[in-house]
Amino acid sequence: MSLPVMESSSAAAAARRVSTGSTSSAADKRAEILRALRADNTTFNPSPYGHGLDSALEVEATASASSLDLSTIVPPAIDRIRRRSELPRVRTPQLGEAIELPVLSPIEERSNAQSSAIASGPSQHTLSKITDVEIAPTPYAASLSYTAETPTVTPAQRAAFRRNARIQFLALCYSFFLEGWNDGSTGPLLPRIERNYQIGFAIVSMLFVTNCVGFLSGAVMNVWLNQKLGMGKVLILGAVIQLIGYAMMAPGGPFWVMCIAFVFAGFGISLQNAQGNGYVGNLKDGARNGFGFLHASYGLGALISPLVATQFSTADHWSYHYLVSTGIAVSNVLLLAFVFRTKNLDEVMTEAGQAVSEPGANENLYGQIMRLREVHYLAMFSLIYVGVEVSIGGWIVTFIEDRRGGSASAGYISSGFFGGLMLGRITLMQLNRKLGERWVIVYYSIVIIILEVTIWVVPSLIENAIAVSVVGLLMGPIYPVLMNQSTGILPKWLLTGCLGYIGGIGQAGSAVLPFITGLISSKFGIASLQPFIVSMMSTMIIIWAIVPKARRIE
Repeated sequence: MSLPVMESSSAAAAARRVSTGSTSSAADKRAEILRALRADNTTFNPSPYGHGLDSALEVEATASASSLDLSTIVPPAIDRIRRRSELPRVRTPQLGEAIELPVLSPIEERSNAQSSAIASGPSQHTLSKITDVEIAPTPYAASLSYTAETPTVTPAQRAAFRRNARIQFLALCYSFFLEGWNDGSTGPLLPRIERNYQIGFAIVSMLFVTNCVGFLSGAVMNVWLNQKLGMGKVLILGAVIQLIGYAMMAPGGPFWVMCIAFVFAGFGISLQNAQGNGYVGNLKDGARNGFGFLHASYGLGALISPLVATQFSTADHWSYHYLVSTGIAVSNVLLLAFVFRTKNLDEVMTEAGQAVSEPGANENLYGQIMRLREVHYLAMFSLIYVGVEVSIGGWIVTFIEDRRGGSASAGYISSGFFGGLMLGRITLMQLNRKLGERWVIVYYSIVIIILEVTIWVVPSLIENAIAVSVVGLLMGPIYPVLMNQSTGILPKWLLTGCLGYIGGIGQAGSAVLPFITGLISSKFGIASLQPFIVSMMSTMIIIWAIVPKARRIE
């Protein structure tokens, strides 16, 4: 309880009498004031303006009246009223009353030591200077405060990140262009290869088998090579091996040399395919569009390649087509070496303004990837899709020539198919989002089946050519959607390895299914192509139905 206002009380009157010298001794002065206070029934608590009444009156008996400073006892009324408002309005605990205090941790007790003393009420010796005390932050409180410092990116740095990302992406698109060039070359040249080596459907299909060996080898070795060498070196290695394959094909040597060359080409393509898909899959933003444009580059290569290969198919030196492939492969090696050098994925993504953490070199990635049920479903779907895509692009020329009476210019139908493939991957992006990416695969597959049936039963060259182009248009978005959906299903730390495995198995499908098509055609004729495609598309729908919709949490 604070000091009451005493301007009209008897204690105040006694104080005025003391100050005017109405009494003679200090003892008498003290006694008179104490009697007046008792008469007023006033309770004195320690005063915030001095050391208390008793301490103010504890003077020697011989002291003169002038030695008693009444300003320490009775402050001016205005000052007393102001200072009372500054004190905390808390109830003064009575003598013997138990006070329950909250239990604080040692750090909280130390960091709030001074503020707790003020909040709980000033003590007798600190109240006199309460208005002059400045509370400084304690070292404990400072140690508990953390400032989240977000690194700021300047506009110049942001522009550099965008420029680096675009250059990296364009280099990968060029690599995929060469991959599409490779797959689009085989179809128009296949009839000429049969005539040149005087072999049938079953033997010429060995080119697809050896290509499959290369794709599968690359898919298996990609995970280990990526850990040991890093993204940049693996890309360059794949491009060099692909270049070696084309250099072996260009002279048009014995058939077994061509088969070995297809192994080299398949191995190199598989490594580049895995790294490209892994790069786009690790992008924080734009992965969906990135997959669309990346694989549209594949479609562009597959579109242009048949136009060139058709010209060489009627020339004396048909194998010189692979000289053109060799020249493109040389430029691909130089571009990848210039852009990616010997950097790993972490360094490449950092240059693009994004961060990704690759697994350590000692982690057993093979075991983790192979234990994922989802990755095998996606890989099987990829195998069938790519196999169907290459089977149509590769064997449709032979089908048109044998069943519809087409000439050597039927190779342009293959270009129409791959042209539709490229356009579908770019123009149908918005439609895919509106319909839902999981459902567009089902919708497009059903329409493709219907169109393949019309190619099967309608004996019209023009209708077949148009239907093949529309089939390519609808098949185009399926593979990018597959890769984009995979990024939401598979674990992030295994994404590069998983996408490499899926892509490698898919590229193996580009050899397995055309080979099976050749075996069936050698027994039942090329007319069996369309029933085989219809059955494979139906199987794709069934596999897609059992692919999980979201990432499994383990």
